[in-house]
Amino acid sequence: MITVVEFGIGNIGAILNMLDHLGIDAEASSDARRLEAAERLILPGVGAFDAAMSALRGRDLLGPLQSAVVGRSVPVLGVCLGMQLLGRRSEEGSCRGLGWIEADVVRIPVSDSTTKIPHVGWTDVRVTRSNRLLDASTSTPRYYFVHSFVMRCDEPRDVIVTFQYGSGAEHCCAVEKGNVTGVQFHPEKSHRFGMDVFRRFAS
Repeated sequence: MITVVEFGIGNIGAILNMLDHLGIDAEASSDARRLEAAERLILPGVGAFDAAMSALRGRDLLGPLQSAVVGRSVPVLGVCLGMQLLGRRSEEGSCRGLGWIEADVVRIPVSDSTTKIPHVGWTDVRVTRSNRLLDASTSTPRYYFVHSFVMRCDEPRDVIVTFQYGSGAEHCCAVEKGNVTGVQFHPEKSHRFGMDVFRRFAS
């Protein structure tokens, strides 16, 4: 069973619909006890970093999530803003993140006025090492993005997938550290590629 964290930030319905389509047992919950006892967690999110952290704090969910992910090593998948929340902080605001990944979130760097922010649309990615979420042998994996910020990890090994945009440099778009994983793109909007991410996380 996958428990999707319901805290008023994120497209919960689309994720649940995709998981249901794949035959994966899932539920959305904002109940602290259910989250603390979860088998697997998905942390979604859209919008602003501080608003999301404030929503988690306001619903008293930080303790239960910490107990599950850090205390019991429950697998967690952060999606879009949910991935950014896994880090320490963001240039977008002043709130502290969850700190499960040693990383900071920064605005996508741009080198000219033709680069549009936010970055929206389908983009090819590069799998940088073997991991549990994406199959490195998949031919030309591509995913749907909507974001203005990217994660910068202290430890290069925590980065498992990158993409190119803005300055032309490669930016992190997926992370894995122990039981903690995250993707900047939207697997629920990425058709067969996104379906594979959810299948692999569920298994």
